[in-house]
Amino acid sequence: MLRRSAPMCKCGALGYSPAMRPDSPSPLVPFLIACAGIATFSAMDVLMKGLSIDIGAYNAVLWRTGTGTLVSGAVYFSLRPAWPDRATMTIHAWRSLFVAGMALCFFWALARLPMAEAIALAFVAPLMALYMAAIFLGEKIGPRSVMASLLGLAGVIVIVAGKLGGSRYSDEALLAVGAVFLSAIFYAYNLILARRQAKMAEPLEIAFFQNFFVAAILALGAPWFAVVPSGDHAPHILGAAILATTSLLLLSWAYARAETQILATTEYTGFLWAMLFGWYFFNEPVTLPTIAGAVLIVAACLIVARKVPHSDPVEPAAA
Repeated sequence: MLRRSAPMCKCGALGYSPAMRPDSPSPLVPFLIACAGIATFSAMDVLMKGLSIDIGAYNAVLWRTGTGTLVSGAVYFSLRPAWPDRATMTIHAWRSLFVAGMALCFFWALARLPMAEAIALAFVAPLMALYMAAIFLGEKIGPRSVMASLLGLAGVIVIVAGKLGGSRYSDEALLAVGAVFLSAIFYAYNLILARRQAKMAEPLEIAFFQNFFVAAILALGAPWFAVVPSGDHAPHILGAAILATTSLLLLSWAYARAETQILATTEYTGFLWAMLFGWYFFNEPVTLPTIAGAVLIVAACLIVARKVPHSDPVEPAAA
C-alpha cells in the first residue's frame, strides 16, 4: 500500500500512472463540501424534473449539458489552462460515458416518480460504491464505514416502506423503478471514477470536459431525438446547467481530498433535500416514516464523517 507522502496510483483498468494529489489530513472539510455539492445537485433535480416532463429526459440532459459546456467553458478557458494529457483526457471521456447513461435513466424515471421516491430508490448507489471502492481503488473498508452504509440503507428502507407500501403502480412506473436502479449502477461506478478523476485534474477542468463529453455523446442521437426547446424553458435549462456545474465543482474538490468510503454516505443527505423540495414545489407530505428514515440517514453520515484511523483504518487509494 502506498504512503501519503508519495501518492502515486497505478490505474490499471485505464492503463496510466499519473501523480495523485494527497488527501486532506482530516476528512471533515471535504465531507461538508460534498454535502454542499449534493444539496446543489438536489436543487438542480427540481428543474430537471420539470424539463423532463415537458421536453423529455433526453432533451433535458442534452440542452443542460450543452449549456453547461458554454458556462463552464467560458470560465475555464479564461484562465488559459494547460491542455490535459492523454491519460487525463481518457478518464474525462470514460467517466462522461457513465454519466450520460446515469442521467438519462434517472431523469426519465424522475419524470414518472415522485421526487423523494426516486431519490430514495437511488440510494443503493453509495452502498454499491462503498464496495466497488475496495475492488477498483484498493481502499480498505473499515467496520465504521460498513456500519454507516447499513444504517443509511435501513433509513432508506424505512422511507420506501412508508411511502410505497400501499401504492399501486402502472407498468410505466414499474419501469421507472427499474430505470432508477440501472442509474444507480452507473452512478456507483461514476463515484469510483470521480475519485480517480479528481486526483488528476482541477474541478473546473472536470466540470468543462464532463459537460462537453456528455453533450457530445448525446448529440449522436440528435438527428432522431433532439427538439429545440421553447423560450419558456431557457431559464430552467440555464439554471440547471449552473447548478449542475457548481455541484460538480464542489464534489470534484471533495473527492480529490478524501476517500470514496468517507464521502459516499453524503449521498444520503440528498433525500433530506428531496423531502424539502418535494414538499415546497410538489406539495408532497412529510410522513413519520420519512422523518424516521431521515434520522437514520443523518446518523449514518455522522458516523462515517468521523474517521478514526486506529479503529477504522482507511488506506490511501491504490488500484
